[in-house]
Amino acid sequence: MLGVKEQMEVIKRGAVEIIPEEELLRKIKNSIKSGKPLRVKQGFDPTAPDIHLGHTVGLRKLRQFQELGHKIILIIGDYTGMVGDPSGRSITRPQLSYKEVRENAETYQKQFFKVIDKSKTEVHFNGEWFSKMSFQGIIQLASKFTLARMLERDDFSNRYSKQVPISLHELFYPLMQGYDSVAIKADVEIGATEQKFNLLTARQIQQEYGVKPQVILTLPVLPGTDGVQRMSKSTGNYIGIDESPKQIFGKIMSVPDDLIYPYFELLTDVSSEELKEIKNDLEKKEKNPMDFKKRLGIKIVSMYHSEKEALEAKKEFEKVFSKKELPEEIPIYELRYEKPKIWIVKLLTMTGLVSSSSEARRLIRQGGVYLNGKRVDDENLEISVEEEKVLKVGKRKFLKVISA
Repeated sequence: MLGVKEQMEVIKRGAVEIIPEEELLRKIKNSIKSGKPLRVKQGFDPTAPDIHLGHTVGLRKLRQFQELGHKIILIIGDYTGMVGDPSGRSITRPQLSYKEVRENAETYQKQFFKVIDKSKTEVHFNGEWFSKMSFQGIIQLASKFTLARMLERDDFSNRYSKQVPISLHELFYPLMQGYDSVAIKADVEIGATEQKFNLLTARQIQQEYGVKPQVILTLPVLPGTDGVQRMSKSTGNYIGIDESPKQIFGKIMSVPDDLIYPYFELLTDVSSEELKEIKNDLEKKEKNPMDFKKRLGIKIVSMYHSEKEALEAKKEFEKVFSKKELPEEIPIYELRYEKPKIWIVKLLTMTGLVSSSSEARRLIRQGGVYLNGKRVDDENLEISVEEEKVLKVGKRKFLKVISA
């Protein structure tokens, strides 16, 4: 193991808070002295089927702990997932069935190990202990925390003051997450800043059950490709680690310039010296931000695919978007239509390029629809069914339409 100072330097990179920091220093010292690794935990609720780059912020920090010689424990929340984390929510989350949660968990288990070392990881479903907990045990868990303390959290207090309903099952979420830490005897738990209340609750729950309280390490919430909201599949501003190299690279190119540095810091393993250099260059504004995005895109695609595929994705992006050429591979749609001409809005909806006529009209008005390389500015346009044509919607959707 590295010394305490060296370990803390690695652990602090990208972290927002360590609570309490002196306790983590003490735990690391004891770990080095005894040769016993720390048990470092993070929980994931499989509320959607795929992992995106926002999830990897915590996973990468877990990987760093692994490389420092510590033990990683992943908790897959098959039971907490049915409750839904209320953190940052203004309304009650829609409840998922146990079947939906378990199906989503299957992809999580495959994708976790694109980031962390499977051979050095312990994986648990929290149903292992919650499915066996008696009603007496649930009452005992509920008795460890007060309603007044629960209503201190911002999301609950805001909803309560605005008379927005709070379902009783939501109050159990932080207690359940805390009990996870009791069950696996966590020394450290990692979570996003919005998870702080849950993480602090876990410290109290551990103490109530006679377990040494964990240290909390909070990490920033990763903004999505829109640069506004947190990365999430529900808002569509995500980059999935299982997406194709071209999709990942293209989405990286679309992020706002002010996300370049935090994405390098939180999503890649570039050195501290390289990070400082990137930060200085961006602040001086002497270099084109697009060059940094391409560098970032190559780095991230290489991490989840290969360097060769990353370079191919870069070449394709430059061909399509910089040189305004067509991509080498365009999906083909066979159009079956009984009339000689078809309305452009109908064609866009039939092919699935848009989800509705209103969306098609909006995109045309915004200049986001192209036919054979020319922008469509007439939403009443009718085009020949017989002629082969290439449609482009937005920046990345291409479709070749041929008559069937």
